[in-house]
Amino acid sequence: MKIYEKAPAKINLMLDVLRKRDDGFHEVEMIMTMVDLADRLEMEELPRDTIIISSQAGYIPLDEKNLAFQAAKLIKDRYDVSRGVYIHLDKKIPVAAGLAGGSSDAAAALRGLNRLWELGISEDELCTLGAELGSDVPFCVTGGTAVARGRGEKLEPIGNPPQCWVVLAKPPINVSTADVYGKLRASELKQHPSTSAMLSAIERGSFSDICANLGNVLESVTLHAYPEVLQLKEIMYRLGADGVLMSGSGPTVFGLVSKEAKVSRIYNGLRGFCKEVYVVRMLT
Repeated sequence: MKIYEKAPAKINLMLDVLRKRDDGFHEVEMIMTMVDLADRLEMEELPRDTIIISSQAGYIPLDEKNLAFQAAKLIKDRYDVSRGVYIHLDKKIPVAAGLAGGSSDAAAALRGLNRLWELGISEDELCTLGAELGSDVPFCVTGGTAVARGRGEKLEPIGNPPQCWVVLAKPPINVSTADVYGKLRASELKQHPSTSAMLSAIERGSFSDICANLGNVLESVTLHAYPEVLQLKEIMYRLGADGVLMSGSGPTVFGLVSKEAKVSRIYNGLRGFCKEVYVVRMLT
């Protein structure tokens, strides 16, 4: 039997960092939603007790460094599963891009193996497992739209934002999330995005207010270290995107666009600046 799971990318409509915690992590408050750019995982049981991962992408690790591999090992160890699995990962989400590609792959592996091995693990339990793998994994397990607090693992599901086009552009650089958080001085942040204002905008279905309240404090680090990300934001605004923000720790920038007529102009304009440009919809 083969099991198939979709692993969609996420974007942050807002990302705030409240403080650095005693455990070394940062206390965050984020609103995240998913977009229709997705990796796909195909899982099949193996006759011997091993984990094998393959992918058409030549630039990702296929061993213990891969989060889907880590997810498979965690679920095998925790639930004493002595069967093997072959996972093929069809990679579409850019890596080290602020789109939670690896986290979404891990979440899809947890969901898929729960089904493949008929383990009967609840979604809450899968989220708890996912939190051991990474801060974004619990959200990727559940999907939808949510407020995330703590280090990202405390989730409050909310209604989805109004449907719109999302243009994603990743410049040809990779950004380390750990490095960005390491350089962030949370106590020195002068401006914070408003969670309550974004929640209100989403609740009212106000696209213009969602665009007006986009915010990400990690831009203070990434835009300074990588001027091309700031340039990308400026180009996207100039081409007519309604709201523009860096997702996660970057370097991917997304533009929210309400009118389809604008989309091709924005896409074509961005393609002159970077190769990795995607036009997708929010998953609502």
